[in-house]
Amino acid sequence: MSTDFSVVVPVYNSAETLRELYVRIADLFQQMHKSFEVVFVDDKSLDNSWEVICELKQEFKYKVRAIHLAKNAGQQNATLCGIQNCSGNLIVTIDDDLQVPPEEIPKLVECMEKTDADFVYGIFDAKRHSLIRNIGSRFFNAFFKLIASTSGKGSSFRLLKRSLTEKIKDVGHDYFLLDEVLSWYTLDIEQQLVDHHQRGTGSSGYNTIRLIKMSMNYTFNYSAFPLRMMTYFGFFVSLIFFGIGLYFIYQKFYEDVELGFTSIIVSIFLSAGIILFCMGIIGEYISRIYLKEHKRPPYVIKKFLE
Repeated sequence: MSTDFSVVVPVYNSAETLRELYVRIADLFQQMHKSFEVVFVDDKSLDNSWEVICELKQEFKYKVRAIHLAKNAGQQNATLCGIQNCSGNLIVTIDDDLQVPPEEIPKLVECMEKTDADFVYGIFDAKRHSLIRNIGSRFFNAFFKLIASTSGKGSSFRLLKRSLTEKIKDVGHDYFLLDEVLSWYTLDIEQQLVDHHQRGTGSSGYNTIRLIKMSMNYTFNYSAFPLRMMTYFGFFVSLIFFGIGLYFIYQKFYEDVELGFTSIIVSIFLSAGIILFCMGIIGEYISRIYLKEHKRPPYVIKKFLE
């Protein structure tokens, strides 16, 4: 049975905020006189988040769907799991930490009604994260605006039409990037300014190393940018080597200068380094093709309480 709204919440180590988040979502939709469900996807949390979700399911029954993943799949895959297992005509994705108040959802709804967009991002004037985290997020967004189809300025707070999410029902990818996949199917994307608060409890699961690793994974899986750069760089270096070769040939025949050992060694090591670097990039793509052929699932559900 479908509902007006499904709110998908990927959960990781947020036991302290889940009950408040649900209560505020429920109060909001009661005020809006809309039917709703909240889909909690526990991404193999290390705290008692799953126990709290089970308590909410037992208490509110048909208003809550509880999904427990067998292993940590990452925020993107957990969100995909929630989208693929919800019933709402409109789908909201929101984080579990209350940094984006659920009371901001009507702003996204109003924007969608005015523009008839397929999905709407809730964006922020300034994110209330640490300085390093903000710098990392800005670099990540700017980089993907350059190499991929994403708008470059989005967030995990979104409102999506059911007709759009149906198109990604069968998407299966070990390194799933929701914003990029959605942009394959529509250009009717809007952005709405919303509030963003300081994190009340806990800490972000995205440290610098994880952000760098995530950027590399998404770069190799959703862009041919490294291959293009390898082509351009190889062409540029080959021109330099061709020029150096002509220079030494000129010296040999017209100035009677013996070719030096140093120049040969430098040329060999530099060219070998470039070749190995390019082979590494090709290897990254081949490894991902190999994994895709094995049809590795983006997530594995351990328990599903509908």
